[in-house]
Amino acid sequence: MRPDRDFVELHTDRLRLRRSAVDDAPAISAYRSDPEVHRFQGWERTDVEAVRAEIAEMQNRAPGGGGGWVQLTVERCDTGALVGDVGVAAVDEEPGVVKVGYTIDPAAQGRGYATEAVRALVAYAFDTLGADVVRMHASANNVASIRVAEKAGLRFVERRVYRDEDEVWFGVRYELHRAERSAV
Repeated sequence: MRPDRDFVELHTDRLRLRRSAVDDAPAISAYRSDPEVHRFQGWERTDVEAVRAEIAEMQNRAPGGGGGWVQLTVERCDTGALVGDVGVAAVDEEPGVVKVGYTIDPAAQGRGYATEAVRALVAYAFDTLGADVVRMHASANNVASIRVAEKAGLRFVERRVYRDEDEVWFGVRYELHRAERSAV
């Protein structure tokens, strides 16, 4: 894979995906703190200061370069309104594999923004980063997120139980392999 050290932003017909800035933290914190959003995500903290710190930590990472997530803010092109965030991370222990993640503000859900943003991330992962596989994990109960993965062309791989020290999580894994991409 190739790290994208010159990343600026991605565009779709309706959206601009740019690196998240610390000024985005209040808006991101607001929707991540929504109980309906938070129940499907793995963030320990969603307060403004934690989101600011997370964004600041990612600022020097190159997408595809390893070392963790690179978060992108999703904005509407016509209004500049922040509608969510997406992320991309190389899987350090699996060369050629990129994970994507996404969260859309509940006020902006149901308009296809997540699917549009994830399709852009998938194309970016293959075309710019040189990924062989794009992967997404979701809660097995998060039907909306699973639909986004499917609409973006990712295919169901497995359902499994993830066990942490004090938590059990029922999840699904979706992937798209480079060789399958032309069929999407």
